[in-house]
Amino acid sequence: MENNFYLTQQMDAIFTAPHTPAGLDFRRTDIPLPKPNQALVKVKAFTLNQGETRTALSTTESYIVGWDFAGIVVKAAEDGSTPKEGTRVFGYIAQGSWAEYLVVPGGLMAEIPEGITDAQAACLPIAGLTALDCLDASGDIQGLRVLITGAAGGVGRFACQLAANAGAKVFAVSRRTELANLLQNPSGIFKDAAEAKAAGEYDIIWDSIGGDTLATALTALSRNGICINYGNSAREFSKINIRSAGWPLHRIKCIWLGREPLYPSTPMLERLAAMVENGSLNTPIDLELPWKSIFTAVNKLLQQQVNGKVVLHVA
Repeated sequence: MENNFYLTQQMDAIFTAPHTPAGLDFRRTDIPLPKPNQALVKVKAFTLNQGETRTALSTTESYIVGWDFAGIVVKAAEDGSTPKEGTRVFGYIAQGSWAEYLVVPGGLMAEIPEGITDAQAACLPIAGLTALDCLDASGDIQGLRVLITGAAGGVGRFACQLAANAGAKVFAVSRRTELANLLQNPSGIFKDAAEAKAAGEYDIIWDSIGGDTLATALTALSRNGICINYGNSAREFSKINIRSAGWPLHRIKCIWLGREPLYPSTPMLERLAAMVENGSLNTPIDLELPWKSIFTAVNKLLQQQVNGKVVLHVA
């Protein structure tokens, strides 16, 4: 594919639209030109994440939104560092997956195994990697009490499965009354962190909510417990009483792929795909829509009407 292809061909993409009621709009734009270490990928599906969506709707800049994607390589990297043309791939980028085409280096994607759909693959990158990173950072959790906040969300649903598969006793925090039917035999489900604290202490806490939830959760850690925070969906500061939290006795870690990306991510993406392929990990798809229904999908996500992931298919 010659460079003049990019000069004459355009694509549809979803841009941020600051200072407009919708905050997003579809525009025609040039197909991106890949660097020598990047492949050009035709996007088949993408999923929404709270972080990218809220940031897009609050920004004052105009850019193509999106992290997760599943698609097909239409031009491999010149340096040979990516899958070859025609390969089905999935992964993530910092910006630009809500589009017909994107460019991505080999370290941020992996091949999609046969038997896994584009929708399943698109669910895995950000949510799956975050949950898997929490698991790896926690060490051996066999038999331990693990509390997971925001358990009905994309990361939370993966986190609950991974913790259960690792032999932990899983406790979930969510206001979704139907969550019990979606998880793998949880040891307990609580409406908030205060109710969870009243039920005992926890060896491991994976928190995505921040704010008062994180502050309360820290006081529910067992001696030498580990708390990993990977989000702040509450969009609030956490006010922590150091004495009641027993701070010197705990290990606190923050995981955020935007700040500390797992590069290369390919090995972890392959681990996730292998779990889906062998049936040990379920992709929690709650809703699938054509990408022209982006406004419906965004509204449902922000109003917390999505249990797991919403997938958009690119025509």
